[in-house]
Amino acid sequence: MKKIYLIFSLILFIVTANAQVVINEVYGGGGNSGATYKNDFIELYNNSSSAVSLAGWSVQYSSATGSTWAVTNLTGSIPANGYYLIQEAAGTGGMASLPTPDATGTIAMSATTGKVALVNTTTALSGCPLPSNPALVDLVGFGTSTCFEGTGPTPAPSNSTSVQRITTGVDNNDNKLDFAAGAPSPLNHNGPDLTPPTASSFFPVNGATDVATNFTGTI
Repeated sequence: MKKIYLIFSLILFIVTANAQVVINEVYGGGGNSGATYKNDFIELYNNSSSAVSLAGWSVQYSSATGSTWAVTNLTGSIPANGYYLIQEAAGTGGMASLPTPDATGTIAMSATTGKVALVNTTTALSGCPLPSNPALVDLVGFGTSTCFEGTGPTPAPSNSTSVQRITTGVDNNDNKLDFAAGAPSPLNHNGPDLTPPTASSFFPVNGATDVATNFTGTI
């Protein structure tokens, strides 16, 4: 019986150790002129097959060359192969509200350059965290940030674009190669894309003619 217990404990350890949560998208243009969304946001992704507790974790932001970090504490958990949305500061512009976030902070991020860290503690970082820092889970330097993973920071985002992983969940530890700028696409914790469907054309069916153009339908 003792041997069975030890084997189970080893399997549990391996599953926990292989769990990997990464920063999947960063948008700092929220609420700015020409912004898509009213708030800045950070999106996480769990690329493992097990839920991961984020209790006691935080996301942190610092300017491109700054050494002090603003902190947003996280709660709850992120499901297996699922997303976790963190809403940050709002501006006076923007066209759309974010979906209900999983965590909320007040960090006002730059739309074009800065750095975001995912940390397994709520203690603020200092300077540029080294990869050997045991608290550092993931780091994204964007725009002209002097702190980043790999060969360079991500391309610069804008008021209307975010930086997001080219392949969801794939982390080569190189911000320059892992991220691209594009239209922001926040997902809720269950993962569906929030972009509403659009109808490009309508066709009468069953031989119907003279269909009104202002009819009410359901997509």
